[in-house]
Amino acid sequence: MDAAKDLITHHQKAQAIIGMQSWQEAVLAAEITSREKVPILSFSAPAVTPPFISSRWPYLLRMTKDDSLQIRCVADIIGFYGWQRVIVIFETDVYGGDSGILAFLSGALKNVSSEIEYPLAFPHFSSMSDPKTVIHDELNKLSSHQSRVFIVVQSSIELASHLFMEANKIGLMGKDTVWITTDSVASHLDTMNSSVLLSMRGVLGMKTYFTETSASFQNFSAKFQSSFRYRYPKEYKLEPGIHALRAYDTVAILAMAMKRLPKNSTSETLLETVASSRFNGLSGKIQFKDGELSSSPIYQIINIVQKSYIELGFWSQDSGFSQRIESNEHTRRNVERKKEVLDGRIYWPGGLLKPPTGWVMPTIKNPLKIGIPGRTAFEMFVKVEEGKKPTGLCIDVFDKAVKLLGYDLESYGFEAYNGSYDDLVNQVYSKKYDAVVGDITVLANRSNYVDFAMPYVESGLLMIVPIKPEGSHKALLFIKPFTWKMWLATGAIFTYTMFVVWFLEHRSNPEFRGPWRNQLGTTLWFTFSSLFFAHRERVGSNFSRIVILVWLFVVFVVTSSYTASLTSMLTVEQLEPNIESLKRSNSKIGCDGDSFVLKYLENVQGFDKKNIINVKNEYDYPDQFKSGNISAAFLELPYGKVFLSKYGKDYKAVETTQIFEGLSFAFPKGSPMAKDFSEAFLKLSEDGTIIQLDHQWFGNPTFEVSYIDTATDNQILDVDRFWGLFLITGATSTIVFLLYLIHLVGRYRRVESRDGNVSSRGESFWNRTRRLAVYYNKGSFNIRRGLQLHPVVNVKPLGALKPK
Repeated sequence: MDAAKDLITHHQKAQAIIGMQSWQEAVLAAEITSREKVPILSFSAPAVTPPFISSRWPYLLRMTKDDSLQIRCVADIIGFYGWQRVIVIFETDVYGGDSGILAFLSGALKNVSSEIEYPLAFPHFSSMSDPKTVIHDELNKLSSHQSRVFIVVQSSIELASHLFMEANKIGLMGKDTVWITTDSVASHLDTMNSSVLLSMRGVLGMKTYFTETSASFQNFSAKFQSSFRYRYPKEYKLEPGIHALRAYDTVAILAMAMKRLPKNSTSETLLETVASSRFNGLSGKIQFKDGELSSSPIYQIINIVQKSYIELGFWSQDSGFSQRIESNEHTRRNVERKKEVLDGRIYWPGGLLKPPTGWVMPTIKNPLKIGIPGRTAFEMFVKVEEGKKPTGLCIDVFDKAVKLLGYDLESYGFEAYNGSYDDLVNQVYSKKYDAVVGDITVLANRSNYVDFAMPYVESGLLMIVPIKPEGSHKALLFIKPFTWKMWLATGAIFTYTMFVVWFLEHRSNPEFRGPWRNQLGTTLWFTFSSLFFAHRERVGSNFSRIVILVWLFVVFVVTSSYTASLTSMLTVEQLEPNIESLKRSNSKIGCDGDSFVLKYLENVQGFDKKNIINVKNEYDYPDQFKSGNISAAFLELPYGKVFLSKYGKDYKAVETTQIFEGLSFAFPKGSPMAKDFSEAFLKLSEDGTIIQLDHQWFGNPTFEVSYIDTATDNQILDVDRFWGLFLITGATSTIVFLLYLIHLVGRYRRVESRDGNVSSRGESFWNRTRRLAVYYNKGSFNIRRGLQLHPVVNVKPLGALKPK
């Protein structure tokens, strides 16, 4: 920087400055040149371009793009292989920062469902007094981490050389490891000695692509090699790299700009001329936009093998992965192109020919620390005793899975945690435990912090209630199927039908005559027995038959509905209380307070928190029921099966509509163990091992879950559901009654006319009605004044009598 300042301020000869291998140097130089208005062409660029960079350093031109595209390429590779956790290695700048590349990489990895497990930052190489010791000590720290996917995103060639040599020595370049380098290392491979390249076998890298077939490149390469061989006769690698090409293009830009400018041109004019340059250079297309090259670079994916490397394919911002630059491969699916570039042709560290797992299996030297529930409501799932190995179904399932996966059985240790299940899961998130084994329910909010393996046991929620004795039904339950309005309407239509039948049958049917008490009893009995289709009295009138026919249809519908509703209520009564009645009556309920069930009952089902009792042990539930402290218990399905297998004679279960994912084990986000255990659980389920373990611990429990509609309000029948039927039978009875009344009045008038007993016109309506009623009740009669009634005698003329 002092040299640049001296060139500009003292000698006044420098019209432009070229160089600056690091971005920090370029920024410092730009501060000076901006004041003096001298253009600077830098070979470096920031890892991530900051905003307003052109307005802050207007005289700074960057001959390269930032590292954001490289980071996207790295993320694409990580996503293709499905590595969920990586370790990032980078060299800090002279100020100890990462230039923002770490945050950008973290965001790119998140898009492919991966994350940074650990960032390993090395100080600037020039600041290390003993680089070998520092690098060795820092790399040893990585042994405690499970991830074996290492990404070198920002490093000097000096640091990279020491890094790979030390990593190879301490065993971090073996099987199941992955090493990926960006352009900062891959583009300098030609300058590394053979011993460093041997330590880098299996490394994937990406280097900026440039064409080597053009005539201009061939001409430059020949001159470069001749000059380089003359100056460095002992070096055997003579090909120019991307940095040499950029340097040549930079000088060419200035040379062409100076030729076009007059002698008295200012620095501003020179800057404008350089910034407007547009041509195809050796390093690629040269055209500036906002102070940097406008064209996006193409990266060549390479794989280091022995002392050299092979070319796998290319990656660009527009096309993604491809095997050829000139082809129209962008028309094919990116997934297919990825497979062609990354699948099957790669030599991995340790000589592995298939994609590594990217994580280290647990060993005795590096055991897993596994948390388990220290206290459980049901000990058959997990039981912890001091000085003994934990037992239970969950522990056995874990052991079987570990054997199936080939893990070392001595490579993990259990640690009991005496907190809630949510807190236990959070211990994985806070990295206190490498995994949690137990009866852990898979929930959405927990999945935000940990990864779960596939559930090994199904789960749901059961409501356990006592079975009531047969004689405990409510005495007035039989009136519940109908509302009071329905009872009133039924009674009214019953009475009305009874009256109509009596009226129609009284005059002509002897069974409906006699003393009033007998008539009332007969009519009531006939109508009531018709409810059960058990009436014996005959009806002689066709009018009555019509009324009774419609009435019997209504009776059939109403009694059938009543029977069905009452039967359903009797069934519900056996299983009461239900959820709604528990909430209405503020009844106490029991559950395991350490599980998620307590919050679920409070927040989802709407129970008052003060009515939820924490039952800590499976043996406490019967005592809580018998003492009346709780009216129902809510248990997850696996626990409910165990409880009912022991106490099924006294309790029943109602399965709620809520179904949960199941019970499983929890692992850190991105841990490959979640996938491994999912596959193991699937195999254990398919070969019957999990069922065998279930029977081993719980026997073969069978219980009946009653699937009922607990909403009893829907079973109560209201008049709204039957008003149509009542209207039909009422209207039918009324119409028939009126027709019969018309018929009766007609006959009455004919009898009066025949007997010559025409009523006086001045007779009151009341008297005429009484005469009609007497006629209806007595049958045929003579009408005299004052209603002097006597039976009609068959009188014949005397002349008509013949002597015997």
